[in-house]
Amino acid sequence: QVQLVESGGGLVQAGGSLRLSCAASFTTYAMGWFRQVPGKEREFVAAVSWSGGNTYYASSVKGRFTISRDNAKNAEYLQMNSLKPEDTAVYYCAARARFICSACVPSDPSEYDYWGQGTQVTVSS
Repeated sequence: QVQLVESGGGLVQAGGSLRLSCAASFTTYAMGWFRQVPGKEREFVAAVSWSGGNTYYASSVKGRFTISRDNAKNAEYLQMNSLKPEDTAVYYCAARARFICSACVPSDPSEYDYWGQGTQVTVSS
């Protein structure tokens, strides 16, 4: 069964940190994180290439968030530091199950094949 399972969300004060994890039940290639708030479209946060050597961030999180992966575990992580109230959203893990290129860091939701169920991150002011 194809699954992406996220964990690590929660409530944190502004300036605090959280680490999100995502475990896949299948071999993944590019992986990413997106977030969504009610009434808005899903927003790209970060992506990591298959090798882990290439990363890409939304300008709103660059310098504060770090994406990484562990291919031995088919897992990815999002370390979120210096959190702001505007980071409050449901965060979704995404994975590509097709090999397209080893350095790909896709930022469009349509470029991913599978999605996690989402985990809530709430940052209080």
